[in-house]
Amino acid sequence: MTHSSTPQDEPAPGIEAKLRFLQSPASHPECKGEVSWVETHMSWLFFVGEHVLKLKKPVRYPFLDFSTLAAREFYCREELRLNSRLAPDVYLGLLALQYRDGSFALVPQARLPRAGQTVDWLVLMRRLPERRMLHRSIADGCVGSADVAALVSVLAAFYRLVPAVEVSPADYVARFQRELAASREVLLRPQFQLHDVTPALDRLDLALSRHADLLEERAAQGHIVDGHGDLRPDHVCLLQPPVVIDCLEFNAPLRQVDPFDELAFLALECEMAGAAWIGPRLIAGCAAALGDTPCAALLQLHTAHRAVLRARLAMAHLLDPQPRTPPKWAPLAQRYVERALVALDALDQATAISGSTSHGSP
Repeated sequence: MTHSSTPQDEPAPGIEAKLRFLQSPASHPECKGEVSWVETHMSWLFFVGEHVLKLKKPVRYPFLDFSTLAAREFYCREELRLNSRLAPDVYLGLLALQYRDGSFALVPQARLPRAGQTVDWLVLMRRLPERRMLHRSIADGCVGSADVAALVSVLAAFYRLVPAVEVSPADYVARFQRELAASREVLLRPQFQLHDVTPALDRLDLALSRHADLLEERAAQGHIVDGHGDLRPDHVCLLQPPVVIDCLEFNAPLRQVDPFDELAFLALECEMAGAAWIGPRLIAGCAAALGDTPCAALLQLHTAHRAVLRARLAMAHLLDPQPRTPPKWAPLAQRYVERALVALDALDQATAISGSTSHGSP
């Protein structure tokens, strides 16, 4: 519910005015130094002392719509609700950005309603130690077996408790096919000159066709859950116990996953960051805890799919009117294309071994 206690005919401030206010230390009484901030594809993050404030961009893409105040409020509330599952003490509440008589104020939700027009919403979070984020810990070479075991415990407990999502086997396979079609549309654009991208796309297309039964079986057996949706090292903090932030709140179907799809994704990202050993331990540990061991072919199919998807998302940055760090994306996408081909080779090998075993060959 949007709170407002002033006439709506006062001109609404633009995004630049909002950003100037939020970037100013004077806007945050608890701040004893400078306010630092980071822009992402979908939001701005403001680092204020021990807290982080997140403001969603007023944008619309095929996969999300933050273009209205009501939508941003709704998805801020969804962010709180969903992240309470894996980061219960990190997400602290909502702040209303209010405007009255030419001035802004940040108002905690508990103090509403209040005289002022709510012109935006922010999520308030506890600031996590950067050095304990998994991607940083990998770079520093300080991830230990105990860290991985603790993360296994957290993720396995999560997957045991989250509700299963009813998805028809055919619809579930169709989701992968739609993602591949979207990846093909972006990665094969003439201005992008990636090597081996056509073979990677064609081989993944063939693999999805040949192994659709593996995906259909997982859906038919009720293995699709309301998961995290974006399980990457950047979102894991190795506290005691670990927490996982930034659940994908803006698109429920993208969050409806097989746990081992997400785990294969996290394994891929750990490998890309330089710690290939983490993924197999995570997957084996969760498989044992959940009593569910998917076949090697399924894991390689998920890895190839995720690698192609990540290549697409990397190159999609270059389609923005003003892309951030443009030199970064093509080399990164190329690495993902190459990793997809490795996974497809492993898928073929796993299929050949499985076929030989089923036919009694040595």
